[in-house]
Amino acid sequence: MSDRNFMRTAAEQARQTMRLGFGGPFGAVVVKDGRIIAVESNSVLKDHDPTAHAEVNAIRKSGEVLGTHDLSGCELYATGYPCPMCLSAIIWANIKTVYFGCVPVEAEAVGFRDDFIYRYIEKGRVDTDTLTLTQLDHAECISLYAEYAQTAKTVY
Repeated sequence: MSDRNFMRTAAEQARQTMRLGFGGPFGAVVVKDGRIIAVESNSVLKDHDPTAHAEVNAIRKSGEVLGTHDLSGCELYATGYPCPMCLSAIIWANIKTVYFGCVPVEAEAVGFRDDFIYRYIEKGRVDTDTLTLTQLDHAECISLYAEYAQTAKTVY
């Protein structure tokens, strides 16, 4: 299959579940070595889960199929430019190549808040009308980190 076929597969999945009322117009395909690993779409409304974005769902499914949290060597095709949460998941999964169809301003034009979140991140902790972040009980929490550092661990 070609890149365009992978993107069309993502769009077809998005269209199908969007019409069923499962979520927005977002689909994602994870590919490794030219083979589709997962085809998923946005299921926020169906699952009552604000994290059930197409990219996150596809990453979760790919990890399950491949039996690993490390998706190195995979590529992701998404109908929209990944939101900040999805970008983070993509980076944590070690996916190095993402193909996308639409840009954030186009998502914003149909009601999605991606640009709002990008602007919040740019402002940092000064935008307390949106979210207040307060550090609490650092000593207790840092002891967890110290304990973890002493164990045989897999860093991800």
